[in-house]
Amino acid sequence: MHSERSEAAGPWNGKSAAVVLSYDDGLNVHLDTVVPLLNQHDIRATFFINGTAASVAKRSDDWRIAAVNGHELGNHTMKHPCSAGLPGREWVKPEKDLDRYTTSQFSDEIAQANTILHSIDNKQRRTFAYPCGDKIVEGQSIVGVIENVAVAARGVNGGINKPGQINLYDLLAYSVYGQDAELLIQEVAKAVSNNGLLVFLFHGVGGEHGLNIDRDEHRKFIEYLASSKDELWIAPLVDVADYVVENDLVAR
Repeated sequence: MHSERSEAAGPWNGKSAAVVLSYDDGLNVHLDTVVPLLNQHDIRATFFINGTAASVAKRSDDWRIAAVNGHELGNHTMKHPCSAGLPGREWVKPEKDLDRYTTSQFSDEIAQANTILHSIDNKQRRTFAYPCGDKIVEGQSIVGVIENVAVAARGVNGGINKPGQINLYDLLAYSVYGQDAELLIQEVAKAVSNNGLLVFLFHGVGGEHGLNIDRDEHRKFIEYLASSKDELWIAPLVDVADYVVENDLVAR
């Protein structure tokens, strides 16, 4: 899918499209499988970690090394609260039911998660991912809360973020749950044709989560991205968000 346009013509650091790889929930497989593969291909990603994830308590040194190597550790709250009142949410436990939260409680949880992440990577600026894509607490949007503590926030609604139409606090994403590498590559082709920003949302890679991509299919996709760097800018979300602001690519 290589374009014949010169790199200088591209709106994303001279490239035709921007790609962000984001991985949610701080899974062990992210440290064991994903980070080594990305490092091998000189690709950096964003890992949205909830503060109570087992890997935070048991493997903080591994996360610290990932951050030193250029990966972003993003805020995904402490307990990953989601609204239990929405269809298909029977799995949400009462103590993690966002419908029972106060805005103050939610804000405190974001701050706590940031404190933990700062203790690992010593960084002040980071991005956020809404657990389950939910944004309502006490009947009100919590986007304003996030604007005060993060430089951008990823949602779960699908689509390509197009220059001039980018909402930094509800970024569109492509959720991965069983697709093969070819389908992911097709999405990248769409982003290139739209000169857009494509954010991928991964959970399990070869297991450890119900929303999962086969390990070999994930590897094939990463290898494809590595071979396409002449037209793709692949970077952590915090870097892409800064670029969006600096180049006035936000929605008006």
